[in-house]
Amino acid sequence: MTWPDTLVDAEHRGPGLVAALADTLGADALLTGASISADYGTDESLHAAAQLPEAVVFPSDTAQVAAIVRAAAEWRVPITARGAGTGLSGGCIPVAGGLVVSFARMARLLEIDRANHVAIVQPGLTLAELDEATAAHGLVFPVFPGTNAASLGGNVATNAGGMRAVKYGVTRNQVLGIEAVTGTGEVIRCGGRYVKATTGYDLTQLVVGSEGTLALVTEATLRLHPRLTDTASLLAPFSSLADVAAVVPRIVASGVQPLILEYIDRWTMKGLLRMNDLTLGIPDGVADVTEAYLIVVLEGRDDQRLQVDVADVAAQLATAGAHDVYVLPAGQGAELLAARERAFWLVKAAGADDLIDMVVPRDKIPDYLARVQEIADRHEARVFGCGHAGDGNIHFSVYQPDVVRRTALLRAIFEVGLGLGGAISGEHGIGRAKVAYYQELEDPGKLALQRRIKAAFDPMGILNPGCIFDNF
Repeated sequence: MTWPDTLVDAEHRGPGLVAALADTLGADALLTGASISADYGTDESLHAAAQLPEAVVFPSDTAQVAAIVRAAAEWRVPITARGAGTGLSGGCIPVAGGLVVSFARMARLLEIDRANHVAIVQPGLTLAELDEATAAHGLVFPVFPGTNAASLGGNVATNAGGMRAVKYGVTRNQVLGIEAVTGTGEVIRCGGRYVKATTGYDLTQLVVGSEGTLALVTEATLRLHPRLTDTASLLAPFSSLADVAAVVPRIVASGVQPLILEYIDRWTMKGLLRMNDLTLGIPDGVADVTEAYLIVVLEGRDDQRLQVDVADVAAQLATAGAHDVYVLPAGQGAELLAARERAFWLVKAAGADDLIDMVVPRDKIPDYLARVQEIADRHEARVFGCGHAGDGNIHFSVYQPDVVRRTALLRAIFEVGLGLGGAISGEHGIGRAKVAYYQELEDPGKLALQRRIKAAFDPMGILNPGCIFDNF
């Protein structure tokens, strides 16, 4: 993608801005030319084309971020924010001739406020670092999107989810306030250390999930929760994905409040066990008639109360037709969940041609899964999956090497999901990888309103162009 040639000559625009930023920030805050590693041109997405920027800049505080944005707006140079680069949709891939703003030097935990159960963080702080710090206070930030190496800024930008969303919700449910820099270089503060407000527009939630297209988040106020240390993991094999999907609403409605409700189809389970050298002790006779597995993780304040919930859920699973219900030893349950979180690396190693993270209403999962398999057969493709059954977020690995046929396949899968009341992305975001499908299949009126909102925050269109919108 080439940034439009507007107002400033493209050949001199990027280098001119770099020189200006070097004078303002110092040469040690910039990378240019051969010093920019390939990592700054990509993320973990399978197909979004890599692109190195003109420069990578490392601000140390909000004032420097604002100065960078103001200068970029003046020179009409595009900006792409970058955290840990663990995204799966190409959302942090820069534009040719543009800047990458790395938050590596803005990675501090500013405060843990135990009285209000909040943490104040800079965007470069990782989930692992925050988790270690909150554990010392008996608290937890409950969003775990599959890798603890992810940065909090990236979590906020993509509205990251993960397996625990069925109980705690996604990132937006945990963000109480932000400090951010808009596309004009204006610094705004929204929200605060409180859990409710009806004071004007909620700009915090507008910025959450906007993938760096509205503002660059320089600080976030995050909700923390009591850390419950007693957990139990149940594994239930079923004859069909439809049986798994049917029991999930019953478990959710029972009041048990599971921490995790995760389904894995038989082929994905076989791959995970093989790749991670795990065994579950399930008899061959049971495994042979199993098409899908449901993992249920419960947590509680003490073991006695937890065991009551375990017995309740086990009875529900058995009544729903599970071949058996296994209460996994603590170590085995943790290993299986860790393997599930590494599923991306399994499908990548297996040569998957694409990944989908569609979300549909829970009660539509059986219909959706059946129709996806029909679509896959029609397009002579293989589609396997696992996902967060508790919140309807389905992750498919797609095997169809022909680009034209795969594009038609993905379009059909997205269209069916939207028709069932779903959304194209449940947690990975639109980024660059899904832009064409999003622009084609979403409601035109909604897209037009989103463009007007984008223009209000970023009138020059310099913030992450090509992400979410195909053009601006």
